[in-house]
Amino acid sequence: MFFLRELEREITLHPSFFGPRTKEYLTTRLHEDVEGSCNGQYYIITVLDAVSISEGRVVPGSGVAEYTIHYRAVVWRPFKGETVDAVVSSVNRMGVFADVGPLPVFVSSHLIPSEIKWDPNATPPQYTDNGEQTIEKGTHLRIKLIGTRSDVGSMFAIGSVKEDFLGSVVLNFCDYAAD
Repeated sequence: MFFLRELEREITLHPSFFGPRTKEYLTTRLHEDVEGSCNGQYYIITVLDAVSISEGRVVPGSGVAEYTIHYRAVVWRPFKGETVDAVVSSVNRMGVFADVGPLPVFVSSHLIPSEIKWDPNATPPQYTDNGEQTIEKGTHLRIKLIGTRSDVGSMFAIGSVKEDFLGSVVLNFCDYAAD
């Protein structure tokens, strides 16, 4: 789920960057440092704006200045029970690995419907029901998150496609282009 959060970050700046464009440089550096990062609880998608930038404080002995920036950002935090769209990154007999943006998700073969079987002889390897459903690398899946695990700078999730309206998703962009 997406949220708007007010966050804080300290940035150190070398004296060679002091001058009339210091605030512009700090804002650019903030975007580069935090956008796309994960703190273990959520992913920072984008920085909307810098709410306030403190006066620089010179660190004794080094000459660098330390600035505290309060900013607003759009963050994404995956929740247990949330339904998300993913792209399959790899398939093996144990299950399917998919990516939901920056979040890697594993779907165990036990959490794939029983009518969809592992076919090791297919090229590329895939899960299929020998009909309309095929799960292979590059397939778009709708997954329900069963649980998430957080580390210091990353997250990982376990998902399921064993419920109604979950599984491979057919995207037909031509229908929308005509509107």
